[in-house]
Amino acid sequence: MNSPASDSTLERAYERLHPTIRRWIRDQGWDELREIQARTVISVLDGDRDILIAATTAAGKTEAAFLPILTSVADRKEPGFSVLYVSPLKALINDQFKRLDDLCENMAIPVVKWHGDAPQSEKKKALSKPQGVALITPESIEAMFTRRPADAKRLLSGAAFIVIDEVHSFLQGPRGLHVASLLRRIDAMSQRPARRIGLSATIGDLPQAAAWLRPATPEAVEILEARSDAPELRLQVRGYVEPPELDDPDHAEGAAGAEEAPRKIALDGIADHLFETLRGTNNLVFGGSRRTVESAADRLRRRCEKASVPNEFFPHHGSLSKSLREELEDRLKDGKLPTTAICTSTLELGVDIGSVKSVAQIGAPRSLSSLKQRLGRTGRRRGTPSVLRVYLREPNIDRKSGILDRLRPNTIRSVAVVRLLLERFVEPASQSPEVASTLIHQILSVIAERGGIRVRPLYDLLCGPGPFSSISTAEFADLLRNLASQTVQFIEQSPDGILMLAEKGELIVQSRNFFAVFESADEWRLTVGGRTLGTLPISFPVHKDSLVVFAGQRWIVQDLDEKTNTLFVAPHPGGVVPRFERADGERLHDRLALEMRKVYLSSDEPQYLDDKAKELLAEGRETFRTLGLETVRVVQEEKDMHVFLWRGSQATAVFGAAAAMAGLPGAVHDLGLTLAKTNATEALPRLRGLAAENAIDTAKIAAFVENIAAGKFREQVPQGLARSLWARQNAGEISEVSAMARSL
Repeated sequence: MNSPASDSTLERAYERLHPTIRRWIRDQGWDELREIQARTVISVLDGDRDILIAATTAAGKTEAAFLPILTSVADRKEPGFSVLYVSPLKALINDQFKRLDDLCENMAIPVVKWHGDAPQSEKKKALSKPQGVALITPESIEAMFTRRPADAKRLLSGAAFIVIDEVHSFLQGPRGLHVASLLRRIDAMSQRPARRIGLSATIGDLPQAAAWLRPATPEAVEILEARSDAPELRLQVRGYVEPPELDDPDHAEGAAGAEEAPRKIALDGIADHLFETLRGTNNLVFGGSRRTVESAADRLRRRCEKASVPNEFFPHHGSLSKSLREELEDRLKDGKLPTTAICTSTLELGVDIGSVKSVAQIGAPRSLSSLKQRLGRTGRRRGTPSVLRVYLREPNIDRKSGILDRLRPNTIRSVAVVRLLLERFVEPASQSPEVASTLIHQILSVIAERGGIRVRPLYDLLCGPGPFSSISTAEFADLLRNLASQTVQFIEQSPDGILMLAEKGELIVQSRNFFAVFESADEWRLTVGGRTLGTLPISFPVHKDSLVVFAGQRWIVQDLDEKTNTLFVAPHPGGVVPRFERADGERLHDRLALEMRKVYLSSDEPQYLDDKAKELLAEGRETFRTLGLETVRVVQEEKDMHVFLWRGSQATAVFGAAAAMAGLPGAVHDLGLTLAKTNATEALPRLRGLAAENAIDTAKIAAFVENIAAGKFREQVPQGLARSLWARQNAGEISEVSAMARSL
């Protein structure tokens, strides 16, 4: 990694830029280039390596990449796009277009937005004469490969640079596998592979990101990490306790379906504090789930109405219509009206919403990467602090409460997260379980693109260095045989060995849902007065006169059309918060689990905790000491036995699978494993069996785990391949099972 730029480097970098760009910089009123921008200018213009740029939000990463790239391609005459900018979000593409359009126009470099909502006229113009910069989503690249393969080669193969934004969001999950495969396929059609420039704000393992960016030669990727000028952090963690016997912590306030005499729940107290504290400024409040977002936004709107003041609190999540999300984003960016967005991770990535005064989170954080990304939204102006408030919720404790509730894990985790945040720890990306499913997607895509392909070239194209390099030739052959089987019928092979799409494969590839590697479930579409509000899961029970809380307001279903899955709604004073499809929770990292134990063992009382949070911390520590958890790992509670592992989610899940295989099925949680209706006399001999040398058979554990395949095409993944991949991805955790058992 390079050292910070000197004054001479800043000056030299500025002089290397195109004259039009230098004039544009002066017009922006910049005093000088930022150090990360200067270093990137020199690296792009003086070198030929791929580059990974890591810097905080609003550090100028886009300009760092594009100023030297546009300088480099200013006089380029080759046909096809000179630069591809790949983004995970359409909204981010729209932002970047606004940032680049004027500069590119002054340089006579065309720039085009290329995604599902972009104007067709501009795309047609680019198709007829492809030049300059294309700002594109992975799904649009996929659509070009499968629908317009000749155009894909003509437009994409000559690119000199491919810029991948928000690299950290691609390091895990099916979308990251997809993008990595698309980059490999673009290289395969190019005479000279494009240089790859990765942009990211929060990366826990920079070499891991470099390996994703250029899998064949990760050591050749130049890593440019910005000098950290983190603003002052102002922090508060506030504790709230739910009322006794609460079934639904997110129910609508005073709505139909709630108790006859509504009790004040934790979210009511949280809404009170948010209303008192945030009004009059711009803020982000991360709710964790769409259900929490809707319930909190509804409560805050009602408080504005009760106080006879304009509403400043609006929801933002993936089920809301694009127009509603964009209206809120524009309002935040405009800054003329005080605005607080109650949001899910939809506002975590780099969509431009300007600077916000503070960030809040409802619920104890689980991921340092997400928290740091969110914190980057505040304290962006020089001299202003970053402000973070965490609102944690704990259950009510009485004589019937269990050990796990008494340990107050949400409070302990909040303190542990803050400790690691101050240590600047960020967990690396975890491995993606959707490898085989995404490979099936790409097999179908390549066959559609080529019109047919032989097995060996297909394997070489997809399974070389990159996302599917762990797949052996034998496993690939088994996968192809399964796809061609009578039960699947996705592909077929001609007598001369050419793989082609079978009838079912053709139907899948022709579907509009094919371009994305993630699943899209059937949904209700909510409309009012002809305007779409957003969508609800089809599993949400509705009928005429149903009440629903959505888009931060309350509605009654006046009519529904089951043929088009449309709900026609009107405003109503009552409402029920929908249960959206359950999202997979963020995994706990080993380091965070270990830090939680350290918090239990400590006696400090952090000043950033409010009085209730301090009380909850003391309760959790007292329970920890009473149970003797300083020295013991197994605690009996009536008929159940708690096994405290102090490991992350993945290691705990693997140990849970091994224990279940040994006859000890249990429920996995953040602190370990709970074995129902088991005592030490029954459990300890079996745990000792796991602790024996060579007691763990990887293949047997993999064969034992159920629902092991993941992803859009999981049902078409051969069980043998799914189990083999699971065993390889969890090899480290499996190898530690015996040691974990011995520690008990």
